Amino acid sequence: MILDESEIRDELIRQISRQLMITARTAPKAKGEDSLEILYVDGEEKERIAEKMVEMKDRHKDFVRDAEGVKKAQAVLLIGVFGDRVIGLNCGACGLTCDEMKKAEKKEGKDYRGPMCAYKLIDLGIALGSVAKLASIMGVDNRIMYRIGTAARKLGYAKADIVMGIPLTSAGKNPFFDRK
Repeated sequence: MILDESEIRDELIRQISRQLMITARTAPKAKGEDSLEILYVDGEEKERIAEKMVEMKDRHKDFVRDAEGVKKAQAVLLIGVFGDRVIGLNCGACGLTCDEMKKAEKKEGKDYRGPMCAYKLIDLGIALGSVAKLASIMGVDNRIMYRIGTAARKLGYAKADIVMGIPLTSAGKNPFFDRK
């Protein structure tokens, strides 16, 4: 049997994406309490995210630039967090006590929903960093992008309060850097 890598790239990205999803799920979390949403997107849904990003260009010109990255990606991982699931430390980093956070009315902002437990944001950052690092180790080009998550939430693909996207590809040159 002879396999040409160019013929199995999409399959390889799909396989690696599954491992990356587990990496996000098992990343360290405050008090070990999981509040993540992790989704894999490719095909028409991925293209729809890129289209939505272009539609959002009036918000910032970089939506169009990043949409081009999504188009070049073979897949996108969406990783988000539900921030109202407090951990009970009453640290005040969010500006509230944990009891106040539980009772606080969730408000939809321009891109995301809040208020948000600060430790849940830390959890999201750790998961994103873990995924980006493992993808890099496995030879998959990637970049954490805010605008992908914003568009995915607007489309209803992701339900978490804050969502980021990580486009994934196996190209000869990483299309997510050296952007203009």
